[in-house]
Amino acid sequence: MNPFKPISATAATLSLTLATHAGTTVVANRAAGITVTLPAATGTGAKYKVVVGTTVTSNNLIIQVANATDVMTGTASLAQDAADTGVTFETAADSDTITMNGSTKGGIKGDIIELEDVASGLWSVCITGSGTGTEVTPFSAAVS
Repeated sequence: MNPFKPISATAATLSLTLATHAGTTVVANRAAGITVTLPAATGTGAKYKVVVGTTVTSNNLIIQVANATDVMTGTASLAQDAADTGVTFETAADSDTITMNGSTKGGIKGDIIELEDVASGLWSVCITGSGTGTEVTPFSAAVS
C-alpha cells in the first residue's frame, strides 16, 4: 500500500485503523455525510488527516472517539463567509465528537481535520475550515 496515496471514503461509516489510515489522508467524498470512528487513544503518536472532498449537503460528517473515556483537545478555526473574518472554537473538557454539517459547523470542500493520538484517552485536534451563516462550534460530547 502506498502510504502517501489519499484514501477516498464514500461509505456511510469508516473506522480508522493504525495499520491502514495512520499517516495517510482520508478524503471524505460523501455529500450525505460519513461517521468516522477513531481508534482508542493509547498514546501511539499516530496522526490522522481527514480532508473534506465533497461538501456535506445532508446529514453530517462526524468524527468521534472510540469509547466513553477518550476525549479531544484542540481548536477549530473557521473562515466566516459573511464578514470575511475568522472564528475559532475550543474543545470543552468532555469533547469527544466533531460534527460538521456543510454549513455553520464546517464540512465544506477543502476543510481539513488533523488528529493525533497524544496520550492514553486523549486526541489532539486541529480543524482548518470554512462555514456559512453564523458559525457554531463543531465540538460536542456525544459518545457514551
